[in-house]
Amino acid sequence: MNTIQPGSFLTLHYRLAGPDGADVVTTFNDQPATLTLGAGQLAPAFEAKLLGLEEGARASFTLAPGEAFGERNPEMVQRVSLALLREHGDPEAEYNVGDVVEFPTPDGQGRFAGVLRELAGDSAVFDFNHPLAGQAVTFEVQVIGVL
Repeated sequence: MNTIQPGSFLTLHYRLAGPDGADVVTTFNDQPATLTLGAGQLAPAFEAKLLGLEEGARASFTLAPGEAFGERNPEMVQRVSLALLREHGDPEAEYNVGDVVEFPTPDGQGRFAGVLRELAGDSAVFDFNHPLAGQAVTFEVQVIGVL
């Protein structure tokens, strides 16, 4: 039986559930995922749980708060002027609390997202923490193939 090691090419089903047990993402009802361990397709905390599993294994792991997506960082909650928001987005867009808004990275080569938490006057407050930062998550996996 093949065992998962760094660099292994995998075919697997996986499920990620938040602290309330609800699915965040699952492949169990669709096509399995294929990935190379260590290529950044899964968070390092999830990859670490896969190491040593054998082809055909099914396992479930609970990751402690902050282990999977880091701790919540209060510095990642930022006030942004509405002028800046219009400059980097659709100037005609209407924003509501709870909306996820994408921003360009400072170098213009990528994008990152924040959740709108508050609209007040000429500014908005965005939370750029991962939505599951600081929370426990469950990672379930069924290993189909290991190369």
